[in-house]
Amino acid sequence: MVKRTGGARRKTRNKFKKNIRDKGKISLRKYFQEFKEGEKVLLKIEPSIQKGVYFRRFHSKVGVIKEKKGSCYSIVINDMKKGKQKTLVIHPVHLKKI
Repeated sequence: MVKRTGGARRKTRNKFKKNIRDKGKISLRKYFQEFKEGEKVLLKIEPSIQKGVYFRRFHSKVGVIKEKKGSCYSIVINDMKKGKQKTLVIHPVHLKKI
């Protein structure tokens, strides 16, 4: 069998890169931010935290909060490539209110 090359973060060197002014510790306010059900959010990866990261195809998409699952949130997005809705479980540090 042929072994698969790369992992989930393959080809993301520039996509997930931080601006030089944004490097360093993130604020606790961003890490523990709260959202309500039905709220619209932007999926934007925080590269310094690998917990609760979604697949790179969904970067900079807009989704709607469905429910809270532990410390993460369940988000519904429209995946235009596949033509259907998808549910992702994402840590709040990778979300931004719209």
